Amino acid sequence: IHDGAAALAVVAQSVMEELGLRPLARIVATAVAGVDPSCMGLGPVPATRKVLERAGLTVGQLDLTELNEAFAAQAIACIRELELDPAKVNVYGGAIALGHPLGASGARILTTLVHALRRTGGRYGLATMCIGVGQGIAMVVET
Repeated sequence: IHDGAAALAVVAQSVMEELGLRPLARIVATAVAGVDPSCMGLGPVPATRKVLERAGLTVGQLDLTELNEAFAAQAIACIRELELDPAKVNVYGGAIALGHPLGASGARILTTLVHALRRTGGRYGLATMCIGVGQGIAMVVET
């Protein structure tokens, strides 16, 4: 996948209850952060630290992580800096294997994470990605 668009439905809990629906996952917390642009690709590191603090969680409590791979060295640097368990990162392959459609990568990462958590019986997952010029974004979800 190298080009695409995607959309996700984010619905208030009250609406889900009113419609008698059960969500696939709950957004626990979100965060954005940045680093000096000369360190492009490392934005997920401070964003992840920030989102974990907001969620009241530690890296050790994450069952799975989806980390967008802008390129291999970037993903390895983030995994090492955050001390993530590589066996729990991008368990179905990341952007290097699957592609990086800019208009759909965030939705692809989150969808992959939620379904992987449900398949494995996991509870908490982290979705994170770098954004140009040193920015990063992160979200913790609960299934």
